[in-house]
Amino acid sequence: MSDSYRFGDYQRVLGHGYEVFNFNALSPSVERDSEGHPISCQPSRISLTTEETFKLLRPYVSVRFMEQVKSVIPLGLYLALFQILILRQLVQNSWVIVSGLFAVIVGLMFFMEGLKLGLMPFGTIIGQRLPQKSPLPLVLGITLLLGIGVTFAEPAIGALKVAGQNVVVEHAPYLYALLNHWSEALVLAIGFSVGLAAVIGTMRFLYGWSLKPFIYGALAPVLALTLYGASDPDLTKVLGLAWDAGAVTTGPVTVPLVLALGIGIAGAAGKGDSGLSGFGIVTLASIFPIIAVLMLAFYIASTVTPTEIIAAAKQASGAVQAVPSYWYERSPGVEIVMGIRAILPLVLFLFVVLRFILKESLPNKGEIVYGISLTIIGMCIFNLGLTYGLSHLGGNVGGLVPAAFMSLSEVPGSPIYVYSVGLVLSLVFAWGLGFGATVAEPALNALGATAESLTNGVFKKKTLIVAVSLGVAIGIATGLVKLIFDVPLVWLVLVGYLMAFVLTIFSSETFVNVAWDSAGVTTGPITVPLVLAMGLGFGNATQAVEGFGILAMASIGPILTVLMTGLWAEYKVRAQARAVKETRGGSQLQEVQSIV
Repeated sequence: MSDSYRFGDYQRVLGHGYEVFNFNALSPSVERDSEGHPISCQPSRISLTTEETFKLLRPYVSVRFMEQVKSVIPLGLYLALFQILILRQLVQNSWVIVSGLFAVIVGLMFFMEGLKLGLMPFGTIIGQRLPQKSPLPLVLGITLLLGIGVTFAEPAIGALKVAGQNVVVEHAPYLYALLNHWSEALVLAIGFSVGLAAVIGTMRFLYGWSLKPFIYGALAPVLALTLYGASDPDLTKVLGLAWDAGAVTTGPVTVPLVLALGIGIAGAAGKGDSGLSGFGIVTLASIFPIIAVLMLAFYIASTVTPTEIIAAAKQASGAVQAVPSYWYERSPGVEIVMGIRAILPLVLFLFVVLRFILKESLPNKGEIVYGISLTIIGMCIFNLGLTYGLSHLGGNVGGLVPAAFMSLSEVPGSPIYVYSVGLVLSLVFAWGLGFGATVAEPALNALGATAESLTNGVFKKKTLIVAVSLGVAIGIATGLVKLIFDVPLVWLVLVGYLMAFVLTIFSSETFVNVAWDSAGVTTGPITVPLVLAMGLGFGNATQAVEGFGILAMASIGPILTVLMTGLWAEYKVRAQARAVKETRGGSQLQEVQSIV
């Protein structure tokens, strides 16, 4: 074989499969007038055949489609195979569920692409230019309103409203009232708390405040309100929803837009060059909604009695049966209306800020309008997939998992296994679901790269991903234990956050920022609806009053694992430094002895 080749042969092989066109053949010839000046011509519009359009779009669409496939399909297969092989039950309405999962994939593909092309440029532009043209109070006020808007646009918020349909009013009247009669007020309260978190986080960027005092200051009222709620039997059933609400708010809309605004404001003020810029808002946006939900529940409890809530629910149920509902109150109309209502008000608010406060026109108007259209279409399709895919699948599996260790009327031959074996299989299932869903979370990879950069390689990206995934897996398994043995959520929360409180004291600022933000990063638009539906299905099967609380445990788990991993990493660095110092000291002593 020859060890040398002609360069022309190399170029010919390299260009195999490509066609070369002369640019002169594509551009029109220049015509000139009588004086020799070129005559301007309007080039004809390029027309493409269907096949050419498909070839042009295929590489663009396939990459984005496969990103969502990698997140959704493994989880769907895991749930289906567990149901078939371990629980020995066929998947009911399989074609409906498969179609719903496909809608989730397509909806998220459109939504994430539209978010990147449409909404994100809005947040970046406003974040960079608003501080230059407006006083700080106005900037913070707009930040507050933006936090409310992005909460309504969060895909996982729809999962909370769907969950309200599965709550039995006689068992948990205040929980039923929050998720049904007060659902809009609930989302508004959560949104206000997210906006307040964005305001405080932005001020923290501007003034360089440490995150630790804010964590201590936020945990104190949260734990106090939780203890107060636990003292009332009716309010106890609201605690799971309140703590799960913190996980629902930090999704693909809230985190990028609020961070873009906060970092843009800090950068415009000359304070955005810190490596910790961007951390802290997610943490506060996970804690503040807990306070908001609990305070709203306490307000409802002070104005309405459980008897009145039950009577109103029965009356509303009778009215619904008597009066035919409108098209937008039935599926699929309700999902489409919810998708438009989630995105359009946020877009209009951003446009008003840009046009009337900043007095600027929309840059790259065509691209941004295209991106916003994709976002609305994606949200509508995702809502359909949530209703017919994720909620069905999670609810079905959650309702069947208890058959592994207890008798269920709808599962012939249950319990399938001996109690101890079935219980272990159920917990292993929950652990695997948490670990797999977290590893597939795209935002976690970005956080891992940031953490490795901030710690100069001490905290590896792979180490963070494993630590967070283990924390979520252990948290979801712990949440399942809470449902099986009816463990009061208040004790799990108190123990978990007191441990986090102590670990935070001994951890450095960098690891505290990474650990507390990791709790919000892990709960994405796939994990939240799936885990919520599974918990509610499991709770209904085991006759639990409510199935909330699993997401709360999935949030505290990664905080603990990352803080402990960070302390271990710092200990190893200090040990290596001491070893190097002792080695150098010993070698210097030997040199002195040899000289003497």
